[in-house]
Amino acid sequence: MAYAVKELYYTLQGEGAMTGRPAVFLRFAGCNLWSGHEKDREEAICSFCDTDFVGLDGPGGGRFKTPATLARAVASTWPNSAAPQVRPYVVCTGGEPLLQLDPPLIEALHANGFQVGIETNGTIVAPAGIDWLCVSPKAHARLVLKSGNELKLVFPQPDAMPEQFEHLAFDHFFLQPMDGPQVSINTRDALRYCLARPQWRLSLQTHKILDIA
Repeated sequence: MAYAVKELYYTLQGEGAMTGRPAVFLRFAGCNLWSGHEKDREEAICSFCDTDFVGLDGPGGGRFKTPATLARAVASTWPNSAAPQVRPYVVCTGGEPLLQLDPPLIEALHANGFQVGIETNGTIVAPAGIDWLCVSPKAHARLVLKSGNELKLVFPQPDAMPEQFEHLAFDHFFLQPMDGPQVSINTRDALRYCLARPQWRLSLQTHKILDIA
């Protein structure tokens, strides 16, 4: 299959358990919970998304015809100066990456030495071979991925409260304050929730704090 990529770039992971880790971000175009167009936001299942995943016009973006071609593009983004004992890391995100990420691409990324991470809304079954699975549930969307490495919940979502997910089989549980006009209030409330229920840890969007991609 051909892969539609919005953007492909090297940065630091800004959220969750991998915060601060150098990574190649592979952002696929398209999502199953919102078209990405502002005219559709109010009717979207996920109306608070803050990511541009429409089109192929971001840095490194385009249409890649084969898994090998895309994996080589990912590999070319990793710095040549990296120490050989440091395993390259790619974060497959979107939009919703599981609309496109498939076993041949995972195999091609592994063949280029990469550890493969993914950030998904959890509504699509994940293929085998993913090394780090981060699920971010959304209210009113059916969650089918109920185990993984980390669950990262944007907070607050009145119809997706943290206690609904505490029984799931994840290694780490994060609350991430919803961005927007109420971010200060949301951060305060998320902090208080984590203190009251220490199963949860606070995740801040450090890439926004640092003003990096």
